Amino acid sequence: MNLTENIVLITGGGSGIGLALAERFQRAGSMVIAVGRREDKLREAQRRLPGLHIRACDVAQAADRVALAEWARQEFPNLNVLVNNAGIQRRFQLMEEEDWETRRQELVINVEAPIHLTTLFIPQLRAQANPAIINVTSGLAFAPMAQAPIYSATKAALHSFTLSLRHQLAATPIRVLEVVPPAVNTDLGGAGLHTWGVPVDDFADSVMQRLAAGEQEVGYGTSEEIRRASREQIDARFQLINNR
Repeated sequence: MNLTENIVLITGGGSGIGLALAERFQRAGSMVIAVGRREDKLREAQRRLPGLHIRACDVAQAADRVALAEWARQEFPNLNVLVNNAGIQRRFQLMEEEDWETRRQELVINVEAPIHLTTLFIPQLRAQANPAIINVTSGLAFAPMAQAPIYSATKAALHSFTLSLRHQLAATPIRVLEVVPPAVNTDLGGAGLHTWGVPVDDFADSVMQRLAAGEQEVGYGTSEEIRRASREQIDARFQLINNR
């Protein structure tokens, strides 16, 4: 993938992995639009990365997704890279009673939103030079963490969708890429839950280098191992994750 001279839109771009990728795309010579629900976080990201464009959008809302795509067509007609990065992770026991709407948010944000945004942006991307769609999944797509059952399932779904999308778009100029993070030291799921994860800068540096080298599915550390694993290795990893 060519990292320079792109116009890149990153959902969940105000913090964590999204912000780290935004910084590296900027550094490589691309223009970046960070999209997020909280405008204060986006403003903070903009102060950190001068020149960053921002757009407040709640990707959980279909109307906001449609409005985002229309805004992008009007304001950035040459936009050529979509990064579906926004996601939430909740840990809970399925036997516990909880309002369904609360649980449904993971499905909406982690699966419905990237699929919808992809279909909305395909017409614009097809008209560009060097277009790409980058979906951020997870090592948990391959070996789920039982205490995050919906999150793990949504990432498996997004991985499956990415494979189908790549096949369907093979005859178009759009490249379909997948980034498969391990546990990364971000605030995903809540502050302090992933402090033991790999440093976000190390992860992002590796991802960008490998995307630039032309790889279409990129993991790191344990997620690199699991995405290439046999069924027996996946079963062993599942036991390791869930019996700590």
